[in-house]
Amino acid sequence: MTVAALVGFAANSLLCRAALGADAIDAASFTAIRIGAGALTLVVLARGSFRGAGSWPSGAALFAYAAAFSFAYLRLTTATGALILFGTVQTAMIGWSVVRGARPRVLEWIGIAIAFGGLITLLLPGLATPDPIGAALMAIAGVAWGIYSLRGRGVARPLAATADNFVRAVPLAALLLVAIPIAGGHVSVEGAVLAASSGALASGVGYSLWYAALPALGAVRAAVVQLSVPLLATAGGAAILGEALTLPLAIATVAILGGIGLSVLAKNR
Repeated sequence: MTVAALVGFAANSLLCRAALGADAIDAASFTAIRIGAGALTLVVLARGSFRGAGSWPSGAALFAYAAAFSFAYLRLTTATGALILFGTVQTAMIGWSVVRGARPRVLEWIGIAIAFGGLITLLLPGLATPDPIGAALMAIAGVAWGIYSLRGRGVARPLAATADNFVRAVPLAALLLVAIPIAGGHVSVEGAVLAASSGALASGVGYSLWYAALPALGAVRAAVVQLSVPLLATAGGAAILGEALTLPLAIATVAILGGIGLSVLAKNR
C-alpha cells in the first residue's frame, strides 16, 4: 500500500505539471476539478458509508495542500516541486513527532540529515534556485500535507475517512474559484481530464492507500519514505515531460535515497 501510494503522489506532480505547464487549465480550476473528482470517486468506492469518518480540520488541510500545490506548479518544474514538497513534509512530521516525545535512533538522524541535505543542495545559491514564490507555496503545501498525514495515523476506516475529507474540501475548492478571480481562467478538455485523473486516481485512491498504511509506518518512517517521491517524479518528468536532469538534482536525489535507506535500516534494526 505504501509503494502504491508513493507512486500516486509522484503521479500527482506529473499530472499537475503537465496540465499547468501546457496552459491547458488554470490553477484554481485544476484544484476544484481534482478535489471534486476525488470526492465523487471515493463516495462511490465507499458506497455512501463515509459520513463522520473524516473531519473539517483534515478536510481543510487537504484543501490547503491541493490549492498551494497547484499554484506552486505554475512556477516550478515537476522534480523541483516534489523535492520542496516532501522535504517540507519530512521536517513538519518529524518535528512534530519529536515534540510529542518520539526519539529517533542515531542512524535515523544521520539518514534524515543526509536526505534533508539533498534538498538543501537544490536550493544553494547558483544551483538552479527555484522561483521563490513557487517554493514558498510548495512549502505551504508540504506543511498542510504533513498535518493531513499526522491526523490520519489513527483512522479506523481509511477509505471512508478519505472520502469524507474530500467531500468536506469540495465547498472550500468552490470558494477558491469565487474568491480568487483568475484573469484568463480557462479549462480545456485536456486540462479537465488531467485534473480529474489526478483527483480520482492519484489522489482519491492513492490517499486512501496512504491512510491505510500510516498506522504501520509511524510518523518518522512515513515522513522519510515520502522522500522517494521526488525520484519517481524526476524520472517521470524527464521521460514523459522532457524536463532536464541537472547535476544538483542528481546529487539531491542520491542523497535523499541514501538517507531513506539509512533511516529505514536503522528503524528495522
